[in-house]
Amino acid sequence: MVSCIFCQIANGEADANIIYRDELVTCFLDYDPIHEGHVLIVPNRHYLDADEIPDETLAAIMLLAKRIVRILKERYSPEGYSIMQNGGLFNDVGHYHLHVFPRYKGDGFGWTFGEGKHKASPEVAKTLLCCNLTS
Repeated sequence: MVSCIFCQIANGEADANIIYRDELVTCFLDYDPIHEGHVLIVPNRHYLDADEIPDETLAAIMLLAKRIVRILKERYSPEGYSIMQNGGLFNDVGHYHLHVFPRYKGDGFGWTFGEGKHKASPEVAKTLLCCNLTS
């Protein structure tokens, strides 16, 4: 088994502020939250990217994200929320995790872009249409 902090948290071997745990996933508060109520949802087994995760586990992650959004709205009355996940090299932990956190107008959180400009085009759409999205 791969040893990582999120595996350790999911298996009860490391401390975290757990808010939910079942046989597939664990949810806990981010140790460096963007806002109070910032939750991480992780599969209990070690995966790096979404395409590696069994469908049942990935569905459970998304259903929990939905439930967490509902709770965040009830408890914090945010003006919005963000759900985000970074894959591959951009996953700084090395274990798949989905962020769910409340958002507020003027909170300073946002997208940043590099130098190059990209645009949506029929050619890009055709490239992706060629992919088999059914499996």
